[in-house]
Amino acid sequence: MKADKDPAEWLPSDGSYHCTYAATWVGTKLRWDLAVDDAERQALLGLAEDCAATTVVYEPAP
Repeated sequence: MKADKDPAEWLPSDGSYHCTYAATWVGTKLRWDLAVDDAERQALLGLAEDCAATTVVYEPAP
């Protein structure tokens, strides 16, 4: 089940959505100041290599 997996364990089957998914994931982590484990961090860094044109947008939580 996707609900309990981070990007190190699950990615959308549609590869064209990976950059958007990663940016949304990172934005949520930043917004809520959530921790990232090593496996998740490595997966996100790997995705970022292919997503140079993608910008992470977030607003800090109140």
